[in-house]
Amino acid sequence: MVWKHKSTAVLGLALFFAIILFVQMAMFLVNILFGPLELFNIFNFCVSLFKKGTFAYYVILIIVNAYIFYTVFLICKKVVQQILVLNSFQSKIQLLINKGKSKQLNQIFNRKNNDIVVINHNDPLAFTFGFSNPVIVLSTTLIEMLDAKELEAVIYHETSHQRYYDGIKVFILQIISESIWYIPLTRWSYQNYRIMIELVADEYAINRMGSELGLGSALLKLIKKQLKVNSNLTPAIVHFADSTIDYRLQQLINPQQSIPVKVDTRSIVISLNVFILILLLLVIA
Repeated sequence: MVWKHKSTAVLGLALFFAIILFVQMAMFLVNILFGPLELFNIFNFCVSLFKKGTFAYYVILIIVNAYIFYTVFLICKKVVQQILVLNSFQSKIQLLINKGKSKQLNQIFNRKNNDIVVINHNDPLAFTFGFSNPVIVLSTTLIEMLDAKELEAVIYHETSHQRYYDGIKVFILQIISESIWYIPLTRWSYQNYRIMIELVADEYAINRMGSELGLGSALLKLIKKQLKVNSNLTPAIVHFADSTIDYRLQQLINPQQSIPVKVDTRSIVISLNVFILILLLLVIA
């Protein structure tokens, strides 16, 4: 799967920057709480460039501490908010579950884990919900609107999101892009990863179905319905029909055509400069 390899590379790019900086932050906090470490720490190095006891020394010390604690606070805040939203959303889904339809679909598609949930809703909805044990949620309106092949294609598409835990990956990338915003490539990775996982899911569905017809027909029906998706509802949800439809239709029409991801030259230049600065500091140290 071509897009699977590309999406993994994009995810890895953001994780690369995040791991380096978050490990350095953790080392700095350990250094404050438990005493000095022998390992190099870029934040300690920045503070050490100024003579201890001087005004500049205390200013840079305050800035470094404020930045690290703010980043930790931001991450904790996002995680707590997400947990609360997930719990609230899960409670709403429980109230809307159509147990009969859910049982029927799980039997038809041989879902041993009973991971397809059908809800009574007037909108045609299809999304994968949850982090550790993601489930596929379909609305009764969607099921009534699609024929058997189209419904099967949608379920295979959502199975890809479920299988690769796309919800938690998207959430992690969102946290990374917001907490280390000064490396624009993390934002670029977040935006393009959301596109790529949809293309990966479409590839998965097409390979399982043996044809693009069911998937393409389902997408067109949803477009005609002018489905409006609130992608900010919660990052734990990966929708079947979202803002990536244009890219997906291009892939369905011409599978051999290479679809370029959004490239922002300015983001790349800024990110490389920041990374080079970090490397220079490492070398100087």
